[in-house]
Amino acid sequence: MGYLLAVLAFAVYVFQLVLMLRLVLDWVQMFAGSWRPRGVMLVAASAIYAVTDPPMNALRRLVPPIRMGAISFDVGFLILFFAVSFVSIFLQRLLVSFS
Repeated sequence: MGYLLAVLAFAVYVFQLVLMLRLVLDWVQMFAGSWRPRGVMLVAASAIYAVTDPPMNALRRLVPPIRMGAISFDVGFLILFFAVSFVSIFLQRLLVSFS
């Protein structure tokens, strides 16, 4: 049981890191509009978006982005990030209680 929890906690942690990388990619694209990933970065960006798009799209259907004039604030990303953080903390504490 402890090994399964450790693998699950590690997977959630990796997903949390991938979410942070997606945030960095989104900010770079927002501030440097002409920047396009090439080569290895294109492969990495494609993998990051492939992993994070399904849960993001599901949350965007439930909680659409908030429009403030010409700006759109994506609340779904915050909800997903905090939910994954909560699950990560829960699994780590559960793992400590089993060891």
